Amino acid sequence: MYAMTHGSQLAVNLLDPTSLLSSFGTFGIFVVLFAETGLLVGCFLPGDSLLFTAGLFTTTSATAVIHLSLAWVLVAAGCGALLGAQTGYVIGRRGGPALLAKYKNPKLHQAVERSAEMLERYGYGKAVVLARFIPLVRTVLNPMAGVLGVPVRTFTGWQVLGGLLWSLGVTVAGHVLGSTIPNIDHYLLPIVALVVVVSLIPVALEIRRARRAPANGS
Repeated sequence: MYAMTHGSQLAVNLLDPTSLLSSFGTFGIFVVLFAETGLLVGCFLPGDSLLFTAGLFTTTSATAVIHLSLAWVLVAAGCGALLGAQTGYVIGRRGGPALLAKYKNPKLHQAVERSAEMLERYGYGKAVVLARFIPLVRTVLNPMAGVLGVPVRTFTGWQVLGGLLWSLGVTVAGHVLGSTIPNIDHYLLPIVALVVVVSLIPVALEIRRARRAPANGS
């Protein structure tokens, strides 16, 4: 499923897609996506950059330090994204508002407010799909949908659609880019660094939006 050097890293950087893929391969993709979309403690995990980077690694040579199978990556990404979101929904439905109140992270609570706003503004279906593409919000919206009592069939249908569009789409985008660049192995570090920076832009925009909101309301 993946190839790596014998000198595996003992310490894994959970914020570094390359470190995660080097240490855990496709299994790491499943675990990270499951945690990020289903467990509130996974809000800091790099879902977008991990998917894109995994797509890049499916185009490296079989003898490269990291080489992933596109088929296995797509399976791991899809399963992690869908099972994680459904688990988050069930946790929210059973735990209720008390679940969200246990977490004191201000960024997490800002994401809760953003999730509630999206559900009210766009309706269940559009909000569930759009949330997949917004870091932090995609972690919180699933349990939030359960807390607010979104019908299970409605949530399931839309989260499957959004989950597949996001997880498979971002992965395939990385694969396509890697396929169009000869000797992609030589450029992985700068490309991955750029992907990480780009994936943080939505987070920065959400933080900026949250900081401006109190000022506009005063």
